[in-house]
Amino acid sequence: MSESRDEIRLRHMLDYSREAVALLQDKFRPDLDRDRVLQLALVRLIEIVGEAAGRVSDEVQSKHPSIPWPQIISMRNRLIHGYDFVDIDILWQTITEDLPVLVSELEKILPK
Repeated sequence: MSESRDEIRLRHMLDYSREAVALLQDKFRPDLDRDRVLQLALVRLIEIVGEAAGRVSDEVQSKHPSIPWPQIISMRNRLIHGYDFVDIDILWQTITEDLPVLVSELEKILPK
């Protein structure tokens, strides 16, 4: 039996969120200012999380209101369309505060 498209997208959200959190493990906010490659990697991971969220069906989104779907999708849009200015403080906050909560919520939804 193959996974549903929604489950695949939810798994992408989970995997890329975990990866972003892991990249900041043992790092401090000033580290992000000094490491352009890390900034770019994190931006890309957040873009992917938002793109995957936008592809999750409305039905599944409505079944899981604990996930802030509009905010995740709008973050992706802001990063893509506002590529010329990324607020690194918001990026840091999103990954250190919001993504661990998202990971936890996605782990509740997805089968092991």
